[in-house]
Parts: sequence; C-alpha cells; structure tokens
Amino acid sequence: MVDTMVVENEVVVEEEKVANPVLNVAHKTFQVGLGAMALTQSEIESLFGKLVERGETAEKDGRKMVNDLLERRRKDAGERVDEVEEQLEGSIERVLHRMNVPTKADIDNLNKKVTLLTEKVEALLQTA
Repeated sequence: MVDTMVVENEVVVEEEKVANPVLNVAHKTFQVGLGAMALTQSEIESLFGKLVERGETAEKDGRKMVNDLLERRRKDAGERVDEVEEQLEGSIERVLHRMNVPTKADIDNLNKKVTLLTEKVEALLQTA
C-alpha cells in the first residue's frame, strides 16, 4: 500500500512499506549503496570544480581524473552489490532452513528419487 498526502498543491508519495523484513533489509542496503555512490560522485565533482577554479589542473586532465575515479567507484559499488546479494541469499537460505522450507535442490533431489522409484515399480510390474 502506498500512502499519499497533499502538500501545497503537490502530491507526495511515501515509500511503499515492505512487509517482509528480509526484503526491507535488502531494500535499505541497496539504498545505502546508491546513497554512498551519489555522495562520492558529488564530492569528486566538487573537488574537480575547486581544482579547475584554482587553475591547478587543466579541464581535460580534470575530466579524465573524474571519469577514472567515477569508474573505480562504480566498479567498487558493483562489487559491493554482489557481496550484499550473496549475503542476502545466504540469510534467506538460513531463514528458509529454520522455517523448514525445502530448497529447489531438495525438491530436485526428491524428484529424481521419485522418478527412479517409479521406473523400478514399473519394471517390477512388467516382470510380475
């Protein structure tokens, strides 16, 4: 459910409430990563602006430096997102295990066993 309210002829939509606490943690973690990346980009651009104003670097070299720094930050952010995803998947697996919910691998193993048993029963019925 999305809550809305009117503020001076503008409609403000509040963030949708996430019912599942695991998804809520994942959502907040993702937002933190994006916020950190945006903050870093803002700081780099600010530094670049100051350097250009002071004449300490040529604009071309400054842009290259900013682009290099941003690319490294994007790569770092991508790696962190991958780490968070792995941690989240592990957390979800542990929660499902505690709740005694079978995993896809468990179901696949059971399907293989049922298939083998079915084949054996059919073979026994044919020989009888």
